[in-house]
Amino acid sequence: MNAIDLYARSTPGFDQRVAATLDRLADAAALHAGRIVQATSLGAEDMVITDLIARHDLPIAIATLDTGRLHAETMDLADATERRYGLVIERLRPEATAALHFVREHGELAMRQSVALRKACCALRKLEPLARLLQGRTAWVTGLRREQSDARAEVPFEEHDADAGRSKLNPLADWSQADVWHYIAHHGVPYNALHDRFFPSIGCEPCTRAVAVGEDIRAGRWWWENQSAKECGLHVGDVVRDDTSDEVSDVPASSPLPEHLNP
Repeated sequence: MNAIDLYARSTPGFDQRVAATLDRLADAAALHAGRIVQATSLGAEDMVITDLIARHDLPIAIATLDTGRLHAETMDLADATERRYGLVIERLRPEATAALHFVREHGELAMRQSVALRKACCALRKLEPLARLLQGRTAWVTGLRREQSDARAEVPFEEHDADAGRSKLNPLADWSQADVWHYIAHHGVPYNALHDRFFPSIGCEPCTRAVAVGEDIRAGRWWWENQSAKECGLHVGDVVRDDTSDEVSDVPASSPLPEHLNP
């Protein structure tokens, strides 16, 4: 059974949500002409947005953060997406010297030693490249949905950072997981092969595992941490904070599957 079989189903108001999402993207593209970018993680939600952009020839650039620790399947999807839609995905990478120094000082699995080190790793591999991605741009598009987690339950369709003079658009805020996968199934949108292996939310390889039936869709992200700490900083402000709890459980060096998924 693949992800489409598991999640896709038609829901009331789906066509209206698709139309409203397209309107939001088109309006933003017109308002921020030449200065708007989709920051894609190549997750299912972001693939829906990329398909809408490409299908309707919207003038929105597409970029991703190549952290240096992504799954091979994620990198394969980036290449496949470029071929499928005839577009170029900008790829922002961490500063090589800084990344090498961090690994030498803290080890390959520093992110599992403490929340502070994990967030420092996220800052190095995600936040700094994101800052470069957004330079000169007045709007960026994400795939955030309210249903994804309690921390995202009140995600608006648009946020504005007055200091940066930049808007953040979340056009799928009111979509359900079923909506996302129904769209993917209906339009034959390419998606990450890991979704078919019980990875509903995919980040860096050391920080992502499959989830068990009934687990929260983000349970496989930084699963060793206290639930309240589980954001990388891209959508919540500072990456390392003095009040961050260091609640990290002992974990093995590998990323194990839930017991019921082990062969």
